[in-house]
Parts: sequence; structure tokens; C-alpha cells
Amino acid sequence: MEDRALREAMITTARKMNAAGLNQGTSGNLSVRVEGGFLLTPTGMDYDTLVPEDLVLMRFDGSHEGRRLPSSEWQLHRDILAARPEAGAVLHAHSMFCTTLACLRRGIPAFHYMISAAGGSDVRCAPYATFGTAELAKSALAALEGRKACLLANHGMLALGKDLAGAFKLAVEVETLAAMYWRALQVGEPVILDSAEMERVIEKFKTYGQQPGPTGAK
Repeated sequence: MEDRALREAMITTARKMNAAGLNQGTSGNLSVRVEGGFLLTPTGMDYDTLVPEDLVLMRFDGSHEGRRLPSSEWQLHRDILAARPEAGAVLHAHSMFCTTLACLRRGIPAFHYMISAAGGSDVRCAPYATFGTAELAKSALAALEGRKACLLANHGMLALGKDLAGAFKLAVEVETLAAMYWRALQVGEPVILDSAEMERVIEKFKTYGQQPGPTGAK
């Protein structure tokens, strides 16, 4: 397979999801854009048993090829990748703290400036829809408008990235923020940063973490 290295990287990332506490068992799923469609983790398979041939090649018309059936959330991944051309990877997980907030149908407000990592001044919670449905995909797309992550009511979370590493990094950040917010709520209502401050932070995030290249580099 020409894309074998990418398939192996997806399996490694899927296993990291469990190791990092983003996922438990066979829940959650992962997709990466490729020419003509996207690669997707299969439905109901333990990530520790996956081999490259188990990943499913999906096309945007809903057809697929490979020896396995695709994740039940293939429409969710398909619709997000179709609507968000800047996204190269989509990670969906049932992480503990994001899902706890999602079960309360509560998003994550600007209690901490790092919320900006998800693209805006909050992480929205999408209204509930049955898993694996077009309704869920529609609900998630609305919650992701202007954002790179969202919660899914009574379900879990989504994170987008330009590549696998980016999606995984953001998912870990959002789960960490969810854990902080949940803990703060045990004491009281956290103080929320105002819109003017969040605008400043979002502007600063446009160049956050960028390092200059070596001498002579453009």
C-alpha cells in the first residue's frame, strides 16, 4: 500500500488515544484526509489488534473499500472533512471530562485563555443526536463553526487538525481544559474572561509557538 506509513501512523495515534485517557476500549474513531477521500478506523475493533489493512478507505459519496466495515461515525467524519478543507484529520473520543460536561449539555466557556487553542472564545456543546446519523453530523458542524473542537451532548468530543499530530494535540488540550473547568465548578462558578480579553488572546494565538527558521531560511 502506498499509504502504509500513514495507516501505521493512524494506528499509533489511535493507541495513544487510549494511553492518554482520551478513549476507553473501542470507543471513538479517527480519520485522515487522502487523495479522493479519507482513511477511517474500522467499527468495533480493539486498537491494539489493528494492522494497516484494517483501516477503511472512504470516499465522499459514502462508498468504501477494504476488508473491514467503517466506523459507525463515518458520516460525521465525511461531512466535517467535506465542509472544512483546512482540516486534514478528525479525532472523536469519549474522554472522561469532556463527556462529563457533554452529559450536562454544558460547553466550556473562556474560564482560561487556552480555550483559544480551539479557535474561539469557547468550546461549544452540540445538541444531542443519535450516534452514526446525519443529524449528528449536522449538529457537530454547527458547533464547529469558527472552531476546531466541540463537545457532543451525551456523547463525547471532536477535535480537528491539519494532520494527525495536530488533532491529537488539540484533543489532549481540550480534555485538559474540561478537567480544569469541571474541578473549578466543584468550588464555585469560575470567573469568565471577557470578550475583549479573548479577542486579544485569539490574536496572539495566530503567532503562538512559531519559531524563526535557521539563518538564511525563509
